[in-house]
Amino acid sequence: VEAESGIVLAAFEEVFNHKAFTGRSGTFYGYEGLGSIYWHMVSKLALAGYEVVNKAIVAKEDKTTVEQLRAHYYEIVEGIGAHKSPVDYGAFPSDPYSHTPGGKGAQQPGMTGQVKEDILSRFGELGVRIQNGIIHFDTALLKETEYLKAPTNFEYFNVVGEKSSLPLSKDSLAFTYCQVPIVYNKNKGLASVKISYTDGQQKTLQASGLDRETTLELFSRKNIIEKIVVSIPH
Repeated sequence: VEAESGIVLAAFEEVFNHKAFTGRSGTFYGYEGLGSIYWHMVSKLALAGYEVVNKAIVAKEDKTTVEQLRAHYYEIVEGIGAHKSPVDYGAFPSDPYSHTPGGKGAQQPGMTGQVKEDILSRFGELGVRIQNGIIHFDTALLKETEYLKAPTNFEYFNVVGEKSSLPLSKDSLAFTYCQVPIVYNKNKGLASVKISYTDGQQKTLQASGLDRETTLELFSRKNIIEKIVVSIPH
């Protein structure tokens, strides 16, 4: 190794001309490089924006500051490819692509790491918070337009893989967390959480989140909880 490492390094340099490689700004320019919108980077920025807004909410900053940060966050989110027209995106906006160079269509198809940032940001928008191992719901970032304008049915697959349907009323919304439906209902009273179990029992918590026991049951995915209904004060 000591005698021949110099020969190997010289051969490598002769083949790849590594010292002249300047990254994506040269050879890779037309494929992925300068002049491109990197959709993953926009999602990273959105997640960073969410973290800043959430920090302000937790710190109980003044309402004006929180609203301005909230507006900036959603402005960033609108810049993600899924919200673009096919002309701007360079492909079907729902198809995953790495980046869109100027004057070209979207490049490098395939799901990138972008999905994890978008999922984290989305649960942040919905107000799911985990503090000290316990789930809380804080809808300070949630848009009012997310709530239903008319009744509908929410279809999902439960923990055991069965297709299920849940009727939703006006002024509600639903999503799944650990494959359990979480329903938000607008309420004029205090915050509360009603847990319905698969054995028919129910439990109501006068709080804006779960207790430790229920959180662990949800995380276990053992088909213990059927649904969780959260009353959101308005």
